Order: sequence, then C-alpha cells, then structure tokens
Amino acid sequence: MTKRTLGISLYPDHSDLNEDKKYLVLANRYGFTRIFMSMLEVSEGKEKVAKKFSELIKFAKDLGFSTTLDIAPNIFNQLGISYDDLDFFSELGADAIRLDQGFDGQKEALISYNPQHLNIELNMSNDVAYLDNILSYAANKPFIYGCHNFYPQRGTGLPLDFFISSSTRFKKHGIETAAFITSQTGTIGPWDINDGLPTLEMHRDLPVEIQAKHLFSTGLIDCVIIGNAYASEAELRKLGELDRYQLVFKVDLADDITQVEREILLDNQHVRRGDITDLVIRSTEVRKKYKDSNNSVSLGTHDFKRGDIVIGNNNFGKYKNELQVVLEDHTDPRKNKVASIAPEELFLLDYLGPWAKFRFRR
Repeated sequence: MTKRTLGISLYPDHSDLNEDKKYLVLANRYGFTRIFMSMLEVSEGKEKVAKKFSELIKFAKDLGFSTTLDIAPNIFNQLGISYDDLDFFSELGADAIRLDQGFDGQKEALISYNPQHLNIELNMSNDVAYLDNILSYAANKPFIYGCHNFYPQRGTGLPLDFFISSSTRFKKHGIETAAFITSQTGTIGPWDINDGLPTLEMHRDLPVEIQAKHLFSTGLIDCVIIGNAYASEAELRKLGELDRYQLVFKVDLADDITQVEREILLDNQHVRRGDITDLVIRSTEVRKKYKDSNNSVSLGTHDFKRGDIVIGNNNFGKYKNELQVVLEDHTDPRKNKVASIAPEELFLLDYLGPWAKFRFRR
C-alpha cells in the first residue's frame, strides 16, 4: 500500500507570496508534504511567472514539499511553451504537472516519458476508460498519477457512488491517487466563486478531519489535499494528528462509565471480528485481557441506538468486558452503554469491514 500523505493548495496569482510562505511553514509543522499549485489563471509574462513560481517552489522544496502544477492548454499558448518540452516546469522546480484537460491517450503516454522525469497527474473525476486508454499506449506507468477535481460551486461536487467508481479505475492499476477536502476557513481558490473546494459534495460542510477520515477509509485515496487556502492552524493540527491508516472515532463518554470501561474503550487497539454480524461490531480480544476485571451492571439505559458503544457487564458470562459498537437498535441489560460515536461520524461505520482496525478518542 502506498503511504498516505497530506497536501495543501496555493494560488500564487490570487495570494501574497509572504503569506504563502508563512502557510507553508505552518503546514510543514503539522506533517504536510505535498502542494497543489494552480497555474490555470496566470496573466503575467513568462519571466514574471517564472520568477514568482520558482521562488515559491524552491522555498517549499527546502521544507520538504513536492509540488504539482495544475495546468491547462491555454497556459502553454500564453507562455509560448509546448507539451513536447517540459523544461519550463522542471526549471521552476516542479515535481509534477496535472493535466486539467486530456488528449487522445497516445499523447499522455508520450508525455509520461518526458526527459525531465516529471510525474504526470491525470484527472480522475471522469468515470470512463481514460486511464486504460493511456496505459494501452505503453505509458511510463511509474510516472502516472491520478488526482480528482475540486468543485467551488455548491451542489456540483461528486456523488459518493460516482467517486468510488471513478477512483476504483485508478486504484485497480496501482496508480497513486489524490482528492480534495475543503477548509471551513479558507477563502482563496482559482475562481471568483468559492463555496468551498471539496471533491465530494457530501464533504462541503463537514470538519476537515472527518472529510479526510472518510477519504482515507475508502482505501481509494493516497493523498488528501486541502483545496482552498488558507486552512486555519487548528484545521492543520487536526489533520496532522489524524491516523491515516485506521479509523479513530470521536466519542462522548457516558456519565457513569467506570475506570475499567474507560480503559477498555480508550487504551486498546480494537479489531472487528472477521465473522461479522449486522447487529454490532465486535471487538473480542479485550474481553480476554480484562476477563478478571469486575464490571457491575450500569444504572443507565440498556436501550441502544446505532453508534452507541457498549461493554458486557458481569451478567454477560464469557462475554463480560467484550466491546461492541451498535449497528442496529436493540435492548440488552447484559451490556453497559459506555460512550457514543459523534453523530457526524456515524456514516464512517460503513467502512469497518471484517478484521478492520479502529480506535476511539474523546
């Protein structure tokens, strides 16, 4: 599996160079390693463009960032350069170029053999055999990457089923993939409309960490990029603290949770049993570890709703101290409710398949 990374976006034609540099330093502090940098709107001459972008890219590279330049055919005309010679982008210090618009497949395959060894990022937000066509022309596969679009206009982001289908087309070939989430504080994007810049419409109003959790939990996205600038430091911190390889659910603890129950819940690695059930997600190893620990029947409710977390009490026999996450509403006095998953994260339960690893935090 490709290592999972975090990225930010910069719009040098709509922002201040010094503010961009401050943002890079802040993002670097929280473990971000990739930049999506837009060149779709350049309006200055070639020399001015080169000076501005090269200075910013060099500053970023010194911090350890890799930079992808988002380009369109009209940019080549404006700057008097050709897809057959990518020296201009290499001299800027870029690591990759993203083709905002596609060609016939053979052209992309040829570009992937560029002597500058720039990675070529393809637009993933089309559920067609675009990638298959390019690969059929014997493309230089190690230099082919995929990246979804973002959608500044509310209501125009991708639906989840379409996103999964189009992403799968890339992931089945082992292509490294990326998608965008949106900051709830960022105001800078490529266009004059900016209702947020997510790939998925369902993410538009969610906190950044939940958006990222979702993209990573699909198993289809390797790099999560904040589409708009500038994300707040609090958002960058939450993303930097995120476990990119397993779901960590935010929970609200029950008022009467005991010390043993708290430890079972928060201090252990949980694993869903491979022989799954519709009623609950079972984490059974903890019951072995805590088999000798007393756990009295709670005086709280024993009517459970989806997203409640329960632990078997002393009346549950060999299943005492087994942890379960409720999927279907039910009642059972042999279980104590110890916590509940935050409502905005309940949809993530759909991504805990057989043997899935997961944890909880307050």
